Amino acid sequence: MSRKQKKMLMRIIAAAVLMLLLHFVPSEGVVRFLLYMIPYLLVGYDILWKAARGIRNGQVFDECFLMAVATVGAIGLAIYEGSGDYTEAVAVMLFYQTGEWFQSYAVGKSRKNISELMDIRPDYANLEQEGSLERVDPDEVPIGSVILVQPGEKVPIDGVVLEGSSALNTSALTGESLPRDVQAGDQVVSGCINMTGLLRVRTTKEFGESTVAKILDLVENASSRKSKSEDFISKFARIYTPAVCYAALALMVLPPLVRVLFLGLPADFGTWLYRALTFLVISCPCALVISIPLSFFAGIGGASKAGILIKGSNYLETLSQVRTVVFDKTGTLTQGVFEVNGIHHNEMNEEKLVEYAALAESASSHPISRSLQRAYGKEIDRSRVTDIQELSGKGVTARVDGRAVACGNDKLMDYLGIPCISCHNVGTIIHVAIDGSYAGHIVISDRVKPRAAEAIQALKEAGIRKTVMLTGDAKQVAEQVAGALGLDQVYAELLPAGKVEKVEALLSEKPEQEKLAFVGDGINDAPVLGRADIGIAMGAMGSDAAIEAADVVLMDDDPVQIAKAIRISRKCIGIVYQNIVFAIGIKLICLALGALGIANMWLAIFADVGVMILAVLNAIRALFVKKL
Repeated sequence: MSRKQKKMLMRIIAAAVLMLLLHFVPSEGVVRFLLYMIPYLLVGYDILWKAARGIRNGQVFDECFLMAVATVGAIGLAIYEGSGDYTEAVAVMLFYQTGEWFQSYAVGKSRKNISELMDIRPDYANLEQEGSLERVDPDEVPIGSVILVQPGEKVPIDGVVLEGSSALNTSALTGESLPRDVQAGDQVVSGCINMTGLLRVRTTKEFGESTVAKILDLVENASSRKSKSEDFISKFARIYTPAVCYAALALMVLPPLVRVLFLGLPADFGTWLYRALTFLVISCPCALVISIPLSFFAGIGGASKAGILIKGSNYLETLSQVRTVVFDKTGTLTQGVFEVNGIHHNEMNEEKLVEYAALAESASSHPISRSLQRAYGKEIDRSRVTDIQELSGKGVTARVDGRAVACGNDKLMDYLGIPCISCHNVGTIIHVAIDGSYAGHIVISDRVKPRAAEAIQALKEAGIRKTVMLTGDAKQVAEQVAGALGLDQVYAELLPAGKVEKVEALLSEKPEQEKLAFVGDGINDAPVLGRADIGIAMGAMGSDAAIEAADVVLMDDDPVQIAKAIRISRKCIGIVYQNIVFAIGIKLICLALGALGIANMWLAIFADVGVMILAVLNAIRALFVKKL
């Protein structure tokens, strides 16, 4: 509990005790008035001050104004009638402040919970300088520095392990407790906890650009991107508050005039003033204004704990409406770990064919190129390779040891006019031609992720109507993967521009109220991630491009998290709608009862504070998403 909250709680308790004691103290007239003003001003002076400041700044219609008018009016009515009953006015202010304290405590508690759940900011870094260690702030560590991470400490900055081996606890980033083993040469990202061995790490980023800083910034600023529901509530409050003020004024003035002018009855201004004041207390829109943003904030925080980073409540709302999910294949549904599974050659032997292919592909960082280099198994001598040309969507040509080598798919062979032999094996077929003659082909295949089929099934159980896969791979390979996973549609042999075109076509086919999500690695698929209604990057721990490109970032490599993200968003939106219907419904009923004189100030207090407390408690449920 913060110091401010403790101070407010003490004021509330003191005012409540004083009001209770005054009930047993006989007093009347000015003395009674002054005695009751003590608890009233003790608990409500800040509300009166905010109301006065709002009037002075031209921002009249807010909750403070409603409370000030209602309670001051109730006091004035007691003086006018000579009843000396100031209890209701003090009680309204007391219970309103109790509700405000409860709301402040609940929001603070949820923020604290989220901060604890996302407790990934490192406090220090052990900087190695001239053979000694100095504990410094992570912000002070330049790129290329050497730091030591001891067992039990957080990795403070992204870097590469120079010495040592250990297991890293990545649960704060991914939501999964399974440790990740690292050794010399491996990348490590900030926010992980070193569990076993001592690591000597060379930093590759400044702290402000590291994974932990980007994640914290993303979560903390998510509330700035408001959803349609939040925008609706903001606009609603701006129109609603002045409307009920004018309605209360009309309720105070018009019925007495009608009684006098048309019915020949006494005006009875006191009764209608009391009803108008009750109407104002009931009308306070606290429950909506507080609980709706809190619901989104709690939902985003709970998702963060599960390793799902949602960049704003607008994306949370869009995610809940997704009915079509489009996947990239490599690295999303498959592991992106390609292996050479077959070598079919003519006169050249297998080793030589792989050697020429690996050297020709040596300038590429594509997973298929890396698989060829691994199959070659020797250090690449770049001096043997010249004139490398990459032909988009086809392959590469180069000169290796002075010989013209072409390495790529069927399209490359057709482009060069070289007849090739088709292969019946399932996989990516890399044809190799040397000096214009066909030399053979290499079969490379990717492995499907262990839980990919489970992920597709989970999406269908979550109400996803269509699952689609887009890939640049051969049609035969794509259809085999799609069939094994149970996908509804597959489009193969697509260039990056072709993927965007397919997403455009899928967007035009779906109903307007339904949304389409694209799931990719966030690096190669940035154009498609940007064009979809919502872009989801997965397996993105440590990937700057993924965090920048996507609307939702899944920090681990598990496709099952996609369905979980959608379920979290729907739970949160469900809570938001519950609060909207509940708060508005109760308000309207109580407003009608107040206008008819059936509801008194005590019911007004329930309609305001009680509804707010119930709505806030409901909103906090969005924080708990573990079992989804």
